[in-house]
Amino acid sequence: MNETPTAARKAWPFALVLLAAAGTFALMMGTRQTMGLFLSPLNSATGLGLGSISLAFAFGQLWWGLTQPFAGAMADRLGAGRVLVIGALLVAFGTFITPLMTSTAGLIFAIGVLSAGGAGMAGPAVLMAAAARLIPAERRGMANGIVNAGGSFGQFVMAPIAGALIVGVGWSSAMQVMGLLVLLALPAAWVLGGAPPASAPGHAPKPTRQAIREALRHPSYLMLAAGFFVCGFHVAFLATHLPGVIASCGLPLQYSAWALAVLGLFNIAGSLGAGWAMSRWRMKSLLSMVYAARAVAVLVFLLAPKTGPVVLVFAAVMGLTFLSTVPMTAGLVARFFGVGNMATLFGLVMLTHQMGSFLGAWLGGRVFEATGSYDIVWFIDIVLAVGAALIHLPIREAPVARTAAA
Repeated sequence: MNETPTAARKAWPFALVLLAAAGTFALMMGTRQTMGLFLSPLNSATGLGLGSISLAFAFGQLWWGLTQPFAGAMADRLGAGRVLVIGALLVAFGTFITPLMTSTAGLIFAIGVLSAGGAGMAGPAVLMAAAARLIPAERRGMANGIVNAGGSFGQFVMAPIAGALIVGVGWSSAMQVMGLLVLLALPAAWVLGGAPPASAPGHAPKPTRQAIREALRHPSYLMLAAGFFVCGFHVAFLATHLPGVIASCGLPLQYSAWALAVLGLFNIAGSLGAGWAMSRWRMKSLLSMVYAARAVAVLVFLLAPKTGPVVLVFAAVMGLTFLSTVPMTAGLVARFFGVGNMATLFGLVMLTHQMGSFLGAWLGGRVFEATGSYDIVWFIDIVLAVGAALIHLPIREAPVARTAAA
C-alpha cells in the first residue's frame, strides 16, 4: 500500500477522512458491542459456565487495550493503512471461528486474542490519530466526536441485526455473518493510510520511548488515565452483561437487543455533544460531569422498578455518557503532547481503559455466579464513577513544554 504523505493530504477531503474513520469504528464497535447477545448461546452450546465464558470476554477487553500502544507506535511510524488492514482481517477471522471453539482456551484465542487484538489495531487510538493528522487542528474536537459517534452508530445498527440473525439463522451462523461484515472496513485503510508532511507543526513524532517516558512523568496524564480505567470498567460491564441484567429481570431477548441499540443510538448524541462542547468548555470539567452523571443514573436504576420502558430509558441515559469520554480524553492527550505521538500515547491511556474493562467484564460474571445478582457490581460502579469525577478536577489542560516549543 502506497502511503504517500503529501498526496494523502491533498487527495482526501475532510468529510471523506471522517467517513473512513467513523465507518471503520462503526464496524469494529458494532461487532464487538453485540457480543453480549452471544454469551448465553455460547454458554448453552459449550456448557463451560458463565464464569469461564466471561473470562474469555474479559481477556479480550484487556488484550484490546494491550495491542493499542503497539499498534499506535506502528501507525505513528509506518502510517495507519497497513495497521488497519491487519486489524480488520484479524477481527473477521476471529469472529468467524468463534462458534467452532468448544473450550475456554479456544474461546480466549478466538475472542480474546484474534478478534480483540484486531479491533485494537483498528481501534480509536489509531483511527483518531490518523484523522487528527489529516485535518486542521481547529476541527479536531468535532472530528473526534464524529469518529467516536461512528462506533455508537455501528452498535445501534448492528445490535438489532445480530438479534434478528440469532432468531433467523441461529447464533453460530449469525456470529459468522457479523465477522464477514467487518471486511467492509478494508477500503478505509487507503484513505487513512497517509500522513501529513513531516514539517507540519506538532506532527513529527519523537522517539517512542522518549515520548512514553515524558508522558508517564506528567501528573495530569496519569490522572486522565486513572479516570479512563473507571470508564473501561463501566463500559465493559454494560456491553457484556446488560443483556444478562435484562434477562434476570424476566424480560424477553428483544429488550436486550433494543437496549444495546438504544445505548448505541444515544451514544451518537453523547459523542457529537462532547465534540461540540469540548471546543467551548474545559475538557476536564466535562469529564467530571460525565462520570458524576453515570453514578446518579446507576443509583436511580437500582431503585426503579425493572420494566421494559425503564430498561430502555436507562439504556438511553447510559448511552449519552457511554463513550462520550473518548473524544475528550483523546483531545486532552493531543492538548498535552501534540499529535506526533498521539496514537502511541492515547493507546497507553486506552490500555488503562481496558484494564478496567477486564475487571468489569470478568467481575460481572463471577459476582452473578456467586450471588445470582449484579447488584454488588452496580455499587462498585457507582463508587468508581464518583472517584473518577473527583480525580479529573486537578488536571491542568496546558500543553507540556515540548508541544509549546514546537
